[in-house]
Amino acid sequence: MKNNIALLGVLITSFSSLAQTISLDPSNLDPISVEIKQVEYQKKQAVRLVEKPGTRGEAMAVVKGTDFVNGTIEVELAGDRRPESDTTNRGFVGIAFRVQKKDTLQFECFYLRPTNGRSTDQLRRNHATQYISAPQYPWFRLRKEFPGVYESYVDLAAGEWTKVKIVINGRQAKLYVHDSPQPCLIVNDIKHTPESGPVALWLGLGTVAHFRNLKVTPSRF
Repeated sequence: MKNNIALLGVLITSFSSLAQTISLDPSNLDPISVEIKQVEYQKKQAVRLVEKPGTRGEAMAVVKGTDFVNGTIEVELAGDRRPESDTTNRGFVGIAFRVQKKDTLQFECFYLRPTNGRSTDQLRRNHATQYISAPQYPWFRLRKEFPGVYESYVDLAAGEWTKVKIVINGRQAKLYVHDSPQPCLIVNDIKHTPESGPVALWLGLGTVAHFRNLKVTPSRF
């Protein structure tokens, strides 16, 4: 029994030592169609991302040194619609993972639609969170072919700091928000075969996004 307890302690210590607390500043980020700036937002140090003028594709900042397959990603983020953007924009903000730069950009992603969280329209509220798999499975394809499966409700406030945790294991990924012990969205069939790739700060068009306190813990198991 003592040997088992000791072994468990070693495994826990080893797993904890894998955790990377990432310093989020422009020098650690590889921009893809985004402008990045170090700012103070709601009295907290953060990086602010907005898409570059004329962007029509994906917009994100790839975090250097985060080669990742399975494990946990934690971050605080805030998203809101840019004042000059179309009113249909929802302040899309999230985290992409297993990013691959091949013939076209490939990645998995969980994101939030903060302006949906407290809408008086229940259908909009049901679309507060979203999973996508680029480029083959954008949100509109998933919603059409699998209605309600890859999005869900969670309480959100536009522009407010929100704690997010994503736990990935092979083809399954779980999204946790606000330190909840239960996930608000579970995906059991991640679309691409699990493949190593970096983590990225993701945003949708017409959004101003802020990020802080990124922690990445790869899993060996």
